[in-house]
Amino acid sequence: MMTERAIEIEAYLVGQADSEQAVQLARFFKTAPGQYGYGDRFLGLKVPQTRDIVKHFKSDVTLDDCLQLIESEWHEVRLTGFLLMVELYRKAKKLRNPGLQKTIVDAYTVNIPKGNNWDLVDLVAEYILGDWLVKRPDARGVLYDLAASDNLWENRASIVSTLTLIRDRQFDDTLRLADIFTSHPHDLMHKATGWMLREVGKRDLNVLLEYLDRNAPNMPRTALRYAIEKLSPEERKHYMAAK
Repeated sequence: MMTERAIEIEAYLVGQADSEQAVQLARFFKTAPGQYGYGDRFLGLKVPQTRDIVKHFKSDVTLDDCLQLIESEWHEVRLTGFLLMVELYRKAKKLRNPGLQKTIVDAYTVNIPKGNNWDLVDLVAEYILGDWLVKRPDARGVLYDLAASDNLWENRASIVSTLTLIRDRQFDDTLRLADIFTSHPHDLMHKATGWMLREVGKRDLNVLLEYLDRNAPNMPRTALRYAIEKLSPEERKHYMAAK
């Protein structure tokens, strides 16, 4: 049974549906049979529209409201639920309420599979799980539990969450997860891994180059291309030649 607030938010979103845009989004997010987003349904709202709705409702939603929204059949409703969860986490952090923060982190971690497309991971994971782990190195086993899962979205959340750690110049977990995902079968993980390695290089180029010197020959081509994107043409040529 949905909460009254969750019903109101979903109805508000459905009321702004755009069928033509929905077709484009379904194609962009690979919802055809055999693709990673198969079966996902779209209302046709763009992310800025969704964020405006989040701003409108964020002051008085509860975690239960969020958990109801992320059960929705509609992609944009689930995204709204996850983004509202981010706002709840930020509010709890501002209030210096680690107990509530942990409750939200746990709820998010359990429900990551419901964020079953890359945007539902990338717009959320670093701001909840990643932020929680920045000052809690002893709690980072969750990243490796997610990495070991057979669920693609839990895998992606594990490494994307480390973007918050990278910004704090903590690189070890990103590098370890990159090693784990070297043999991952899905291109979405290769893209995410290369993206995080590139972010490491923005903060400390030597760390990235040392990693590439050791691992470039064994990295998936997509991950390598993403990782070296900001290097010089000569460096890019050098590392691609190692494949």
